[in-house]
Amino acid sequence: MISIDPKAQSERDNYKLLIGSIIPRPIAFVTTKSQDGVLNGAPFSYFNIVSSNPPMISLSIQRSGGEPKDTARNIRDLQEFVVHIVDEQNVRQVNETAAKLPPDHSEIEIAGLTPVESTKVSVPGIAEAKIRMECVLEQAIELGGTGSDGCDFIIGRIVQFHIQEDLYENGRIDARRLAAVSRLAGNHYARIGDIFTIERPQ
Repeated sequence: MISIDPKAQSERDNYKLLIGSIIPRPIAFVTTKSQDGVLNGAPFSYFNIVSSNPPMISLSIQRSGGEPKDTARNIRDLQEFVVHIVDEQNVRQVNETAAKLPPDHSEIEIAGLTPVESTKVSVPGIAEAKIRMECVLEQAIELGGTGSDGCDFIIGRIVQFHIQEDLYENGRIDARRLAAVSRLAGNHYARIGDIFTIERPQ
């Protein structure tokens, strides 16, 4: 077995080990609004559940040159955002939003996505997602310390769920109908494959 000290490697080398090892990763497509009212959209695969009571999710948004990305800055400013689950039908459009654009350009427009009004937050979602979650900022933590780009660790509290009707039955989500995709390393993604069941011990 190869043993590697992360301090002896560059950030990019550690990045490659992380994204190649921690797979598959769910993808959040996040919409935010700038102080000038520009609707921003970006995908993030450093994304997961924090808690179900209250319902909370987390996003880790890497900084660039020590500066927060538009998504992190907008979330801190407005304290609201919408998280969408990326699926087989919308992944190509979502991928278009990963391009680096100036803050006054909307990735939503460029990708041809359709804004849809939210119920409890001022930030619109997108109609192309089968699941979207309206969130308010619970906590934003700057991580990384001096001498590194670091990241903005965002914890959001979900205040409204929106779920496509044919996915929802008896309070559960049909994973096959959702057809969520996950992130691997490089330009690679994965579909939901074979589903198997193992009973938990009592």
